[in-house]
Amino acid sequence: MSTPLNAESLTRIDGAAVPAYDRTAVTPGIVHFGVGAFHRAHQAMYLDRLLAADPAAKEWGICGVGVRPADSAMRDALVPQDGLFTLTLKHPNGDTETAVIGSIVEYLFAPDDPEAVLERLSDPATRIVSLTVTEGGYNFSPATGEFDATNPDIVADLEGSAPPGTVFGLVTEALARRRERGIPSFTVMSCDNIQGNGHMARSTFLAYARLRDEGLADWIETNTRFPNSMVDRITPATPPDLADEVAARTGIADAWPVVAEPFTQWVLEDDFSMGRPALETVGVQVVDDVIPYELMKLRLLNAGHQALCYFGYLLGYRYVHDAASDADIRTLLRRYMIEEGRTTLQAMPGVDVESYIDTLLERFANPAIADTIARLCQDSSDRIPKWLLPVIRERLASGQRSELAAAVVASWTRYAEGTDEQGDPIDVVDPLAAELVPRAKRSRTDPLAFVADPDLFGTLAEEEGFTTPYLATLDCLRTKGARATLTELLS
Repeated sequence: MSTPLNAESLTRIDGAAVPAYDRTAVTPGIVHFGVGAFHRAHQAMYLDRLLAADPAAKEWGICGVGVRPADSAMRDALVPQDGLFTLTLKHPNGDTETAVIGSIVEYLFAPDDPEAVLERLSDPATRIVSLTVTEGGYNFSPATGEFDATNPDIVADLEGSAPPGTVFGLVTEALARRRERGIPSFTVMSCDNIQGNGHMARSTFLAYARLRDEGLADWIETNTRFPNSMVDRITPATPPDLADEVAARTGIADAWPVVAEPFTQWVLEDDFSMGRPALETVGVQVVDDVIPYELMKLRLLNAGHQALCYFGYLLGYRYVHDAASDADIRTLLRRYMIEEGRTTLQAMPGVDVESYIDTLLERFANPAIADTIARLCQDSSDRIPKWLLPVIRERLASGQRSELAAAVVASWTRYAEGTDEQGDPIDVVDPLAAELVPRAKRSRTDPLAFVADPDLFGTLAEEEGFTTPYLATLDCLRTKGARATLTELLS
């Protein structure tokens, strides 16, 4: 019989590593918005590692916060387990290791009690507010970078007739309370896959604050720090059979376990307003400038995932490791990374980019992770503009073509039509699906219809260096299919 996971049962667990510290002494110093699989496999893991290594770190526990209605599922999983969960790492050779992570010591669901969230944020003990709210959670135009003040949720928060319902509303109200009470500002630490994520967080939170109160916005601009960071660990959505697997192997009944690859990386800018945990002692690279590392990850790993997923889906693959083992896709990935993505990177002394690319291809092909192509294909309108289009724009600006990246955009267009090469439906999961699917279909008669949206693509539809390879690949995908297209593209 499996042992339910909670604080009381920790001493009875012997099938997995458990927190090697007194969790009753740990207090929240970090409030985190967006407690999903990645946060639990990454930031929460690093804090758990730090708490085990350094008794003085007990003030850096995590209070997780859910804002969206869907976050009630995480509340229902974590609260009965006292914030505990299992993290399983799966190695390419089949080795598996599972540990119980204990750094989340509180979980609050804002719709249940927004005032509790606001008071936790306003508490002087809260020194960092961290975010994994996805690329779309920053409420800005991918093309212009401007904050969307027309978003109905933002409008409702600014009216102030009800408690805040967005991350922007909650964080800004808490900062207003801290200002009124003479409490220093916490640091806002983005851990999302956005180039210059700290700069983006600063821009969007200040934009919201200015819509609310110019004086408060000025105070935030002066007192709040927004460090940039680069985060990396392939973390698929929890497979439906993982809980049973963990229970059979360790004897632990975990309501929402997490699985990830062994590789992990976190590069963090040293820019904090109220101090920070000593993360450099547990493997985090704390640096003065994150941007070069961030560009390498976003334009090679993240853009590489997009290069893989649409072609992979059209070829009939449904798991990332299967597509990554396809010779044509592997060649596409390597050539895109070396010939196009790498040419837009900044100097990183001591970093061997070719070795990093080799490591990426090995990680993509790890069968133990069983990451799905559907996960990589979802939310493309948030991902492609941030990860891949900057490569195209920079190369065009320097007089170079970007044929492989343009081909990836063409493969997205073909995928977004909503039917595969056998005529079977594709479930296009994207916040803009209602607009993207009709535009993709219309591009069969109006070839540039899909890329003519300036909010997503800027002026690329007017750039011959992009449109020529884009249209050629799109036509080939429709007339000859994905396999023949790859053969011609890579010949």
